[in-house]
Amino acid sequence: MDEKATLHHYLRTRRTQLLAKLDGLGEYDIRRPMTPTGTNLLGLVKHVASVELDYFGEVFGRPSGRTLPWFADGAEPDADMWATAEQTRAEIVELHRFAAAHTDATIEALALDAPGVVPWWPEERRNVTLHRMLVHMCAETAQHLGHADIIRELIDGAAGQGPNDPNLSRRDANEQSAYVERLEAAARAAASPAG
Repeated sequence: MDEKATLHHYLRTRRTQLLAKLDGLGEYDIRRPMTPTGTNLLGLVKHVASVELDYFGEVFGRPSGRTLPWFADGAEPDADMWATAEQTRAEIVELHRFAAAHTDATIEALALDAPGVVPWWPEERRNVTLHRMLVHMCAETAQHLGHADIIRELIDGAAGQGPNDPNLSRRDANEQSAYVERLEAAARAAASPAG
């Protein structure tokens, strides 16, 4: 695989993994804020799709034709980070798939050194290449996938990429409880004053 194909592969994989975080959950669980800042699963999917459309559309002069009202002047701050009751899961998932297809077409059409301009970035950083935007979007998607991993674990205990994820330790419930207790004890010991 060449460098462009490798980056594209990583982006596609992380997109799929992010969408999978919604699997098996009801409407409340995919929407409810799980952190003090309001981070939620469906909002993460909406955000990633939205920024991907801009980064691989407007930045390279390849507009998608899709209007995102949450990015309009005067829109509510952070409106791309959550779904209203009227916005359905199906609509947000479709937006994610639409953004992915639009991005894939841009990546396939352009060379890695193709120039672009990110008008909302500071002047000294706004001139970019497809390569830079691919790296940026891989990093952004992976960051939000990490958020989604933690949120999903908080909701129902599902961790990583499922029960066969080779990066997860294999522990039964008792072993897992003992492991967490060891971590808690180590944290308390490290925090207590010596002496």
